Amino acid sequence: MTSEQPTQSRGEMLKRLRTEHAASVERTQALLKEQKRIQQSICQVLRDKPMTVPEVAEAIQMPAHQVLWYIASFKKYGLIVEKGMCSDYPLYQNVEEKK
Repeated sequence: MTSEQPTQSRGEMLKRLRTEHAASVERTQALLKEQKRIQQSICQVLRDKPMTVPEVAEAIQMPAHQVLWYIASFKKYGLIVEKGMCSDYPLYQNVEEKK
C-alpha cells in the first residue's frame, strides 16, 4: 500500500461529498457572505463615532436584537470597546489600532 492511494481516495471522497451536498455548501457560503457583509457594515458605522445598539441598528437598517448579537461578539473578541453611556445605553466604538 502506497502513501498516494489513501490520499487519492480521500480526494475522491471529498469531491463526491461536495457534489452530493452542493445545495448545503452553496447555502452555507451564502450565509457566511451575508454575515461578513453585516460585520463590515457595523464596523464601518462604529468607525466614525461611538454609537448605541439602537443607533447602529437604525444606521444599517437591521433589527436591534440582531445587531446586539454582533456587538456582543465583537466586544468579546476585543474588536470594539465601550466609550461611555448615552442615557441607558452603552456607547460602542471600534478599538483604535496601535501605530
